[in-house]
Amino acid sequence: MALDINTKKAKKNAYRISKERGIGASRIRVPGGYLKAEVLGMVQEIAEKYGNGIVHLTTRQGFEIEGIHLEDMDEINEKLQPIIEALEINQTDPNTGYPASGTRNVTACIGNNVCPFANYNTAEFAKRLEKAIFPNDLHVKVAFTGCPNDCAKVRMHDFGIMGMTMPQYDPSRCVSCEACIKGCRGLSVNALRMENYKIVRDTNKCIGCGVCITKCPTRAWTRSKKKYYKLTMMGRTGKKNPRLGKDWLIWVDEDNIVKIILNTYRYAKEFIDPKAPGGKEHIGYIIDRTGFDVYKEWALEGVEFLPETIVKERLYWDGEHYD
Repeated sequence: MALDINTKKAKKNAYRISKERGIGASRIRVPGGYLKAEVLGMVQEIAEKYGNGIVHLTTRQGFEIEGIHLEDMDEINEKLQPIIEALEINQTDPNTGYPASGTRNVTACIGNNVCPFANYNTAEFAKRLEKAIFPNDLHVKVAFTGCPNDCAKVRMHDFGIMGMTMPQYDPSRCVSCEACIKGCRGLSVNALRMENYKIVRDTNKCIGCGVCITKCPTRAWTRSKKKYYKLTMMGRTGKKNPRLGKDWLIWVDEDNIVKIILNTYRYAKEFIDPKAPGGKEHIGYIIDRTGFDVYKEWALEGVEFLPETIVKERLYWDGEHYD
């Protein structure tokens, strides 16, 4: 086998370099983890023809086709084209595979297509953001979860988008059964109480999870028509200073989340360490260096919050430190 494989090009095209020389894995993005079943057949075909027949389901809801000979990369990129088109992933040139590997696949829980607890369509929002941020070589991880149960573990990402709802109460439908109170006490934050045979919601404690809605047998509680989200910031794993993301914005809307994330890319390109390995640096490290106030100036440019949005003035992250 030729030993002049362009590994830099392979990494750029989202191929993983394995510990066996000349062998890698083709990484396939699946935005929001949502795809038509026909894509599975396309992945199988590539795996059996060019790989070793093994496909790894990644933690980021993508595929890694193992046992790929990197010398076949250009041919495989052409075979990937129908998959890229089926998943509606942005490209710079057709038949050239993925044009970037920095920004990771946008992940999501199953959302309200299936889950009764989810407050929004996670796959739909994930695909919208994927269109906005990919392709890009900056190392960014984004995840979506339908409710504060956080099945998608969004607090371990640079940006976590958590679904919320502003519970709507119709006292004329309430039969004072207290099912919502019991549900909120047992499954959430105990934000409901009974007063004069009607339910009172503590707006300072309510986290917008929607448990009261799922427990009410008479639909006295319903979800708000307006979609709300909680945006968590700068969670990360890794060797250096792992930490959970913190709540920054509460009761924020979809459009402003997209603006803030796009502004963050501009900020990162301005302040990224030019000596960062591979030209990549976690955004959280950049914020640690510039300070949160500088980050906010960039992130909030052109952002106009809803009157009900709660904005934390400053975030402090804890966790292990190896500095």
